[in-house]
Amino acid sequence: MTLLVQGGRVITAESERDADVLVEGDTVTAVEPGLAVRADCVLDARGCYVMPGGVDPHTHLDMPWGQTSTCDDFTSGTVAAACGGTTTIVDFCVQQPGQRIPAALAQWHAKLERTPPVIDVGFHIAVTDPLAPHTAADLGDAVAAGVTSFKLFMAYKGSLMVDDEGLFATMRTAARHGALVLVHAENGGVVEVLVREALAAGHIEPRWHGLTRPPAVEAEATARAIALAGIAGCDLFVVHVSCREALAPVAAARAAGERVWGETCPQYLLIDETALAKPGFEGAKAVFTPPPRAPEQQEHLWRALADDALCLVSTDHCPYTFAEQKALGRADFSRIPNGAPGIEHRLALLHEFGVRAGRFSLSRLVALTATNPAKLFGLHPRKGTLAPGSDADIVIFDPAAEHVCSSQSEHSRVDYCLYEGMSVRGRTRTVLAGGRLVVQDGEPVADPGRGRYVARGPVVWS
Repeated sequence: MTLLVQGGRVITAESERDADVLVEGDTVTAVEPGLAVRADCVLDARGCYVMPGGVDPHTHLDMPWGQTSTCDDFTSGTVAAACGGTTTIVDFCVQQPGQRIPAALAQWHAKLERTPPVIDVGFHIAVTDPLAPHTAADLGDAVAAGVTSFKLFMAYKGSLMVDDEGLFATMRTAARHGALVLVHAENGGVVEVLVREALAAGHIEPRWHGLTRPPAVEAEATARAIALAGIAGCDLFVVHVSCREALAPVAAARAAGERVWGETCPQYLLIDETALAKPGFEGAKAVFTPPPRAPEQQEHLWRALADDALCLVSTDHCPYTFAEQKALGRADFSRIPNGAPGIEHRLALLHEFGVRAGRFSLSRLVALTATNPAKLFGLHPRKGTLAPGSDADIVIFDPAAEHVCSSQSEHSRVDYCLYEGMSVRGRTRTVLAGGRLVVQDGEPVADPGRGRYVARGPVVWS
């Protein structure tokens, strides 16, 4: 089957131009102005941007947390992602205590079978038992299977957190295999002390989630991770940078030419610490980690996205229902499941508050949401661009469409929207994933087919 996307403005990380896009099967075969070809299907993109499908390298679907799990599975979560213009995600497979890494990956592959995704999915492996005798060899096998990034948590003491010895050992393994190390950078020991003291003083409200995780604990861990990565000789990616204090060591390392990268998320650009102090238990909706920061922190992050101190925006989609799951922490803020939804809103929010606000260009928008994550996570040029030979992952985005963010219109299973009431101009209209129509007129199609597991290669960042 051939398909022609006609009359749109094609936006890539390198350029903007009026052009048509020809798709044959699941592959882009031509991107040229005025293509005079006969196609089985023609999509009219006049007045719209035509962009490569987004790559979201930071999601948590069907992930266990304590007594519960995130409320989106791989079907519901990827439907929501597609409706927001994302056609590939890289999700976190989490090694459970005592579990071998191959068993963890098999468990996540089984989830893909039970709840099939509508877009393509890759995996990171979150390493929680780094010093076990089999871990180094298992990680080498994971790389061979296309899992080319390892995540380590420097926070969540007693569950996910690893110590410096385990972190450094995994960094050395990554260096040997050409893998990328991701870190959740917070000093978990210090956070544990501050949380214990707050609870002992009778502080149980959601706002204490932020007060016990100050910027300094993120900054210290970020600088430590960068130093250890330098000794180990591995590539390093710092996830969800939330504040100027943590941004500074990332920016300094990049300026010095080190192979260090960082991301932020829409919640740190648009939600501030006052959300945690809303009346009653409403603040629980903004309990994610690191926490939302002071309003003045946001402009530092926006500038970092524009000048490449930070190189991409992910969503860290980690959804828990407010009515039931967040409610587990009503009597103790430390028991509120940490995470926020947002897999559907990234592109529209960045278009409104980034491009339309004059903070960066359309090409930079594509770089932040598609091209850069594809390069860092071993998917480029198959993903993240529109060029002959790339996957036919295509977004037709209407820059004039106005809508209001609301839980009533989103497609995740979560029962609230973190951006409720925010007005934006610009919305995903049509989405192709591997040449399959998955979104039409902003809504999922009835039978979109299924996405694939994608094995990934090494970082392709020059």
